[in-house]
Amino acid sequence: MRLSTKGRYGVRVLLELALRGGGTVPLKDIARSQQISLLYMEHLIAPLISAGIVKSVRGARGGIRLAKPPEEIKLSEIVKLLEGPISPVDCVDNPGTCARSSLCVTRDIWIELKRAIESVLESKTLYDLAEMQRSKGHAFTEEMYYI
Repeated sequence: MRLSTKGRYGVRVLLELALRGGGTVPLKDIARSQQISLLYMEHLIAPLISAGIVKSVRGARGGIRLAKPPEEIKLSEIVKLLEGPISPVDCVDNPGTCARSSLCVTRDIWIELKRAIESVLESKTLYDLAEMQRSKGHAFTEEMYYI
C-alpha cells in the first residue's frame, strides 16, 4: 500500500503550519519551503478547508492557518480525508467484492494490516509530528535569498 502525493504532501503542509506556531502563512511560502507546486498546493488545501482543518485568510497578509490546535488533529483524519478509506484490498471494506471473502485467510491478514495502519495514524497528531521534527533539529526549511 502506498500513500499518494496528495496524502504525503497534505501532511507536510499541515506539519509546517504546526511548526510555524499557528499564524497565517502565505501559500507561496509553504510551496517554496516544501518544494511543492503552488497549483498543486491549492488543490490540497480546498478539502482541508472544507473539513475545518485549515482556515483561509484573504488579503495582503493572507494565507492559511490551522483551524484548531495541532494536538487535536490526528494523522488518521488527514490521511482519510485526502486518500479515502485505508484498505490494502477492496474485500477488506466490502467482502461482497469477492465470493471467497468468508473463507480467505489472506483477507484476514489484510484486515489485520488495515487495523495496524489505522492504529498508528490514530495515535499520532500534528503536535506529535512537530515534536518529532523539532527533535531532529529542523523546524522547517526556509531558503534565504540574497541580492
